[in-house]
Amino acid sequence: MFRGIFEHTIDPKGRVSIPSKFRDILLDKYDERLVITNHYDGCLVAYPFIEWQIIEEKASKLPTLKKEAADFLRFFISGAAECPIDKLGRILIPSVLREQAKLEKDIVLAGTLKKVEIWAKIRWEAVLARAQTNVDEAREILTGLGL
Repeated sequence: MFRGIFEHTIDPKGRVSIPSKFRDILLDKYDERLVITNHYDGCLVAYPFIEWQIIEEKASKLPTLKKEAADFLRFFISGAAECPIDKLGRILIPSVLREQAKLEKDIVLAGTLKKVEIWAKIRWEAVLARAQTNVDEAREILTGLGL
């Protein structure tokens, strides 16, 4: 499982170094392929290829004539790109995805169990601050899980 927060930079070509901790998980449990797509919170999400296949399988069962399902497929699935890790431990994020997530230089990679979120640092700081103000809601969710 992916966990931890890592601050990195993205180079002008759109290459990002994947933290060695995350690469170790990929090579141990998965392979070197990540599928990256948009997330509704304004970041990108990177899934190991095997996890992405599960999402596609479930998404293929959605009622495509329903507006919300069609919108989801257009936003989340159609924007996805396979981004293999190169020999230097980097991925190349397509420019359209970088623009949509406003990734310019300083970024944050956050492990969130089966996926990695990729944030513009300024957006990450705002989301983290908001999360820290929702303490009561978080406690309720954790209590429901028995934590």
